Amino acid sequence: MFDLSDKVSIVTGGNGGLGLAYGRGLVKCGSKVAIWGRDERKNATAVAELREMGGDVEAFVCDVTDEANIASVFEQTIERFGSVHACFANAGGGGFRGMSHMTSRADWLKTIDLNLMSVVQTWAPVTDYMLKHKTGGKLVVTSSVAALVGTGGAAGYSTTKAAVRGLVQALAVELGQAGIQVNAILPGFIETEMSIQTSQAFQDAAKRRSAIGRIGKLEDMEGIAAFLASCQSDFMTGQSVVLDGGHTIHPM
Repeated sequence: MFDLSDKVSIVTGGNGGLGLAYGRGLVKCGSKVAIWGRDERKNATAVAELREMGGDVEAFVCDVTDEANIASVFEQTIERFGSVHACFANAGGGGFRGMSHMTSRADWLKTIDLNLMSVVQTWAPVTDYMLKHKTGGKLVVTSSVAALVGTGGAAGYSTTKAAVRGLVQALAVELGQAGIQVNAILPGFIETEMSIQTSQAFQDAAKRRSAIGRIGKLEDMEGIAAFLASCQSDFMTGQSVVLDGGHTIHPM
């Protein structure tokens, strides 16, 4: 049902964490994968892993806050793979920390650029390609459960992760009749190199909030990528898929 053997998927931030987990799921179902990441060393390591799994994979050095860089890398991707079927706008970051009223305009704009405008800029050439070639396709963004629950000290992160949900709904309507589906993935606390650097108290709280009694693992994220890239999600658009082990429905 999830055969992606004739598909090409772009994954930004695909050289580690959630992005690499998406890549594993896509490769397991046969998709060719273009990794866009800033760190050339991490790119090479991710490519080696996915090729070891049998994937047709290439990495491109890309900064998703640089519009000109994105345009260039997209052209390189098309030259290498010949087409694009799915684009996972996964790259982003935590943004500023601290009280929002004490945060500078520059830091607010930097967070918006990192987590919202990067998605707009990444999807722009992909959408243009899909519309011109009348191929249809899939646009997917990594949001967060922080878009649904309060996160004190991280207002910029919550705000931008909520904003991409609005973008998803607007583009789902805008692009729906062209056969392009647009959806968001909202992970809860997933065990990654970055997340395990948080305090033990924070990790323990995340586990307590989980309805299933554990925090997420990277392998929990593989299947949703394959589903959203496949034709099985053709009737699903404008949606926010929450993968949080029940965190958002389970009181402390």
